[in-house]
Amino acid sequence: MHVVVFVAPYFTENAKRFIQVTASLPDVALGLVSEDPLDFLPPEVRAVVRAHARVSDGLSVAQIVGAARQIEAELGPLHRILGVIEQIQEPLAEAREQLGLPGMRVEQARSFRDKTRMKDALRAGGLPVARHRLVADDEAAARFAVEVGYPLVVKPPAGAASQDTYRADDDVSLRKALAGARAGGSGAVLLEEFVTGEEYSFDAFILDGEVRFCSVSHYDPAPLTVMQNPWIQWMVVLPREIDAPDFDAIKAAGARSLEVLGLETGMCHLEWFRRRDDRIVVSEVAARPPGANICTMIARAHDVDCVGAWARLMVFGEFTPFPERRYAAGGAFLRGQGQGRVRAVHGLDVVGRDLGHLITDARLPQIGHEKAKSYEGEGYILLRHPETRVVEDALRHIVSTVRVELG
Repeated sequence: MHVVVFVAPYFTENAKRFIQVTASLPDVALGLVSEDPLDFLPPEVRAVVRAHARVSDGLSVAQIVGAARQIEAELGPLHRILGVIEQIQEPLAEAREQLGLPGMRVEQARSFRDKTRMKDALRAGGLPVARHRLVADDEAAARFAVEVGYPLVVKPPAGAASQDTYRADDDVSLRKALAGARAGGSGAVLLEEFVTGEEYSFDAFILDGEVRFCSVSHYDPAPLTVMQNPWIQWMVVLPREIDAPDFDAIKAAGARSLEVLGLETGMCHLEWFRRRDDRIVVSEVAARPPGANICTMIARAHDVDCVGAWARLMVFGEFTPFPERRYAAGGAFLRGQGQGRVRAVHGLDVVGRDLGHLITDARLPQIGHEKAKSYEGEGYILLRHPETRVVEDALRHIVSTVRVELG
C-alpha cells in the first residue's frame, strides 16, 4: 500500500478534484492535511480519504510535518507528500527533507518560488527573459525605471497567479504599485521590463528530467490585463496544432528552463510571450499543475484523464503517453460587473442555443453568490472542436454575449 499525504490548506474546487483522483488510485491510502474541516468535502470525496489531520496553518512546515507523522502513525510508512497550489511547494519540499521522502527538494522549490532567483538562473542558462531587478526601496525602483523605461511590471518576488501584480506607466503609478506589491508580502519588490506581445503558457509532464508531454495555451487578454480590469471576461485557447513549427522555440526553451531550474519529475506551468518580431520571452515557471481549468482542457483535447496522469506520475513515477490531440479546446471565464452578489446573468440562453454542441464543461454563475476573489471569476464555460478557429470564434461569442450583473 502506498501511503500518500496530500496537503490542501483549503478545499477549493481544484483541490477537491486532485484529492479525489489521487485517493482513488489503486493501492493508495491517502491522508489529507488541511485547515478546512473534513466535512467541507462532498461525501464522494470524503469516502476515499483514509485519514485526516487538521492544522491551523497549512503552509507551516512544522505543522505539515507533525500532521504527516500523525497520518503515518495511523496508516503506516509514508510514500509521498504532495500538493498542487503554488504557495505550498517550498513548505512541501522542506517537509520531504525532514521526513526523508522522495520528491522535489528545497533548492529546486526555492528556484521556482523566488522569481528573482528564477530569472537570474534562466538568464545565466541562456534563456530569453525580461530585464528585471529586486529593489528594496523607492529610490532603487526609480533608478531601474530610468534605465529600462516605462511601462514596468511590479510584483512580489514570490507571487502566484498574477496576485498583487501591477503595471506602472509613470512615476506616480510606480509608487502606488510598489505599495500594493508590498502589501501582499513584505520587504523587496521585483520590477520587470514590460514585455509586449501575445501571452501563452507551456504546460508539461516531466519524468526523470525528460519532457514526456507538453501543451500550449494562449491567453486573451493577458493575465495582468485581466487582474487590473476585474470586469473583463477572458479566454484561454489550446490550439489543436500543437506540433506546428511555431511552437518549436518554446518547446526547446521550456525543456531548457526545467533543466536549469532542476525539475526532475512533476508537472510545470510556464508562462511566456511571443513578441511582435516572433521572438519568445520566458516569463515565469511554476513546478505544479496549471490553474484556470487548463488540465480539463488538455483532457478534452486528448480524451485523457489529465489529473489522473499527474497523480500516477507523482505517486508511482509513471507516465503513459497521451494520444494525438484530436481537438482544439478552450475556456471562457465569466466575471461580474460591479460589486456585491450575483444579481442576474444574461445571455446564457443565446450561448446554449448557438454553442451547446461544443460545450464540454461549465460552472455557471449562481444568483446570490458573492463576487469571486479569483481572477477566474464567477463561472466558466469550456468547449472543444476539431478546428481551432471554431473554438476561438465560439469563445469570443461567449465573452461578448454573457453578462454577469452584480449588485
